[in-house]
Amino acid sequence: MCGTGERKIVTPEQVADLASTGESETLEFKRTTAELETAARAVCAMLNHRGGRVLFGVAQNPTKVVGQQIGTGTLENIAQRMREIDPPAFPTVEKVPMGQGREVIAITVSAGQSRPYSYRQRAYRRVGSTNEAMTQAAYNTMLLERLHAEQRWENQPAQDWTVADLDSAAIRRIVEDAIRRGRLEDPGTRDLNGLLRGLGLLRGERPARAAVVLFGAEERLSAEFPQCLLRVARFRGVDRTEFLENQQVYGHAFTLLSRAEAFLREHNPIAGRVVADRLERLDEPRYPPLAVREALVNALCHRDYALGGGSVAIGVYDDRLEVTSSGTLHFGLTPEKLFEPHESLPWNPLIARAFYRCGLIEAWGRGTIKMADIATESNLPTPEIEDAGGCVTVRFRSSHYVPPERVQRPITDRQRTILAMLDEAPNGLAVREIAAKLDDGATGRQVRLDLGLLKMLDLAYSAGHGRGARWWRS
Repeated sequence: MCGTGERKIVTPEQVADLASTGESETLEFKRTTAELETAARAVCAMLNHRGGRVLFGVAQNPTKVVGQQIGTGTLENIAQRMREIDPPAFPTVEKVPMGQGREVIAITVSAGQSRPYSYRQRAYRRVGSTNEAMTQAAYNTMLLERLHAEQRWENQPAQDWTVADLDSAAIRRIVEDAIRRGRLEDPGTRDLNGLLRGLGLLRGERPARAAVVLFGAEERLSAEFPQCLLRVARFRGVDRTEFLENQQVYGHAFTLLSRAEAFLREHNPIAGRVVADRLERLDEPRYPPLAVREALVNALCHRDYALGGGSVAIGVYDDRLEVTSSGTLHFGLTPEKLFEPHESLPWNPLIARAFYRCGLIEAWGRGTIKMADIATESNLPTPEIEDAGGCVTVRFRSSHYVPPERVQRPITDRQRTILAMLDEAPNGLAVREIAAKLDDGATGRQVRLDLGLLKMLDLAYSAGHGRGARWWRS
């Protein structure tokens, strides 16, 4: 029998309680074992999902517990169908007497440990309360995830690399940080081989690929591990038409994190706000550095390093900041689930463990939730996560318009202030209203000249004529 998270059914009242909940991802009803074929598909689908239970003797539309008479060969027929599931699964089969010679049969399984499972050479997946044939792509992904625990890209030896090819200072620094934080026992040695072995990063005497990603020398990485790449760009406007800054950096993961943060210190827009009780203006980064760091650390830990052309990328636009990494989400995670409590299942556990030990990851499975909390505290929208095109993108959006650094021609501080006013005025503003909000004594004529320039640059537009005209941000 397989262990399940479901309690054993022992009474008719428990059967009635289950029936009253209706069918779901984890519960399916069959009137009799004449429906054994579709029941076996349901069991297969539940094994490939998060487990569940099939009840024979419960009618549908309306749901009613009816039971059935169990013949001498009924249980053997069920066992025979279950043996056609591959790889072998061992569900719990129970009989619950319902009175008058009738019984309910319950088949219970937990989430399978050897997914994907097939029934009669076809795999199924659970979608709501239905069972759908699994696509070949979904089957291959599930198979890859099953094999991943034992044999994955990061835990294979790095051919032709030795410990001497690694950044020894970075290794010792990470170990010292881990010891200081109580996340690694002092190994009593500072010999590099001993330190790497304690971190699980040696395969025999050769570094694992994870060790190269974490500590590899830059001069070899660009040629032999080109996926150890950080791409950073500052774009003019809200698309990729024109670069203001564009760089590519090769290096190990800790170098890439450091270089990414240096880039952001220069290009993270500055937003000003007035502190009420201090009556002064406070300038701070538009996108909170701690939240962006969470996104960067997640990208470095969870990306797919098996993709030789992959990278981590940062794009800063006038209206958003994006962190993109090569690969897709795995283990059933979706962008929505990442903002809910979830189990930490890193695609690269050796790499993630090194980041955890030196304090860059504080709690397993909390990174995206922490990122959202920090953004909310900074009065920003919840970050967006997109899994598409072979990449995962974390997108931070500003709650207010961030003025462009440059447009087709320079704009003045007053014109930037006017743009910020228009961004916060959904009903538009009249010239006199703008002039009244400015604190530099600008006249109506000067405001109209500013607005005319902004309109020419396609940054603002107006509706109406004369004194009744109102202006909006384009």
